Amino acid sequence: MSKSYFSRRKFLSASILSTVGLTAIPNLSFGGTALIADSSKIRLGFIGVGRQAMGLLGNMMKNPLVDVVAAADVYEIKLERFKARVAKHYTDDNRKAPSMNVYADYKQLLANPEVDAVVIASPDHWHAMMAIDACHAGKDIYLEKPLTFTIHEGQELVKAVRSKGTVLAVGSMQRSGANFQHAARMVQKGMLGEIKQVLVSVGTPPHPKPYDLPKQPIPAGLDWKTWTGPLPDIHYNEELNPPITLNPEQNEKVWGAWRWYKETGGGLMTDWGAHMIDIAQWGLGMDRNCLTEVIPATNSKPLTYIYANGIEMQITSYDGNRAGVKFIGEKGWITVSRGQYDTSVSACERTFEKDEFGFGAHHVDFIDSVVMRKDPIVPVEVGHNTCSICTIGNIAHELGRPLKWDPITQIFKDDWEANTKLHYAYQQGYSLG
Repeated sequence: MSKSYFSRRKFLSASILSTVGLTAIPNLSFGGTALIADSSKIRLGFIGVGRQAMGLLGNMMKNPLVDVVAAADVYEIKLERFKARVAKHYTDDNRKAPSMNVYADYKQLLANPEVDAVVIASPDHWHAMMAIDACHAGKDIYLEKPLTFTIHEGQELVKAVRSKGTVLAVGSMQRSGANFQHAARMVQKGMLGEIKQVLVSVGTPPHPKPYDLPKQPIPAGLDWKTWTGPLPDIHYNEELNPPITLNPEQNEKVWGAWRWYKETGGGLMTDWGAHMIDIAQWGLGMDRNCLTEVIPATNSKPLTYIYANGIEMQITSYDGNRAGVKFIGEKGWITVSRGQYDTSVSACERTFEKDEFGFGAHHVDFIDSVVMRKDPIVPVEVGHNTCSICTIGNIAHELGRPLKWDPITQIFKDDWEANTKLHYAYQQGYSLG
């Protein structure tokens, strides 16, 4: 199904979700989508079918425009689970299931002309290569956050998306939560007056640590060499790719621990930071390369970012340990986190229904964007900037000194050592695009 075919389709939508301008905040429909079109579906393939993909699968399959037709993963048992889970969804919905293809090599999935778009939920170090390959294969993309593993990868992915006309949505789904939208809208409208400071809590400790898990035998059915891909040699430990069983069914008990180690992830800075820093920058209207300086934490002050207008954003806990954002202005404050919204300013007060805290509209927005050939609520440039800010914080922490950032050229000013951290040397012959 070609993109030109989608552009010719006539339909009506009850959930038209569009982003206009730098900081526009759309009003989302939380009741799902209701498109009037022909019987054709958007056929999704999933790349990476671990724990995160299971949640995405459930939300995507609620959409009547979607058929899930393919999956790729390096772990056989997780492909088996995915295939069974998809079949169950169709049975429970009394729908006829399309044929399902599963692959050990994601490039075979991308070569399948029956796949229109892909959901990429692989570990971070695979995001850029898989997404750039998907652009070249003509597939639209829902890409989990953080956008990429390195800043250079993000720069190359932005180029690929725009040169190929790809619709790429970033999994920063908090932008589709009503409480986060309201908080950002109040800040942008000046309801707090001049913003003095923003506090962002991402968890402690925020930065990744060296990989220190013991070596374990690689389980049957897991292609560990391909899982590591371009990374330097990393030995297997089941915490990186948590095991499951099918009979009896035992799903992952924890998230993949690759997130917490600097060899394989960015720690809480890129895990929760990709959500909370995104909201902070959105509210400030600074989600497209406005950072000028980062100062690593000291004994007296937390990690601090300074923006072009002089506003400071600090990575620190506030009012407890909950991950979230606190906007502090001359008239008062707003705090926002998952399932929570509070303010000291009466004009900013609002109550929310329980379902308004959910993120289902984010996945509706992706499908609507594919059909309408438009940017989703989190376009690639915003995802890249958010991811870069998180990574810049890790680089400053590692080097232990303040760094000046050029938001135009996207390199550190007069600091060759810091600039060597923008990427790493791929191993095993891997390359971008």
